[in-house]
Amino acid sequence: MISVVFDERCTACNECVAVCPGDVFDARAGQSPVIARPDDCHTCFMCELYCRTDALYVAPQTDERSVSHDQAAELSGDFRRESGWDEWGDDPRLRNQHWRLEDVFRRARGV
Repeated sequence: MISVVFDERCTACNECVAVCPGDVFDARAGQSPVIARPDDCHTCFMCELYCRTDALYVAPQTDERSVSHDQAAELSGDFRRESGWDEWGDDPRLRNQHWRLEDVFRRARGV
């Protein structure tokens, strides 16, 4: 379940809002998105995968609601790094495209 958005790390790119299949976030112009509907989180980690600044943390257990801020800050981005999501991110010819599901989620949300 989505647990924390770190305002100090967030660039307000709203990628997490765009890729979230559960419509969990509400975007705010020039600010970090708000976790508006945490109970709708599917724990799919798409928001964490797309966040290049490690500005949010998804708890691996869907019923895990109490994660300390410090613990979340330490673990944020681990799933993206361990999955290999960015392993060829600097070379557009070699990107790890089998993970790129953005078109699926954007079409589903009508974006």
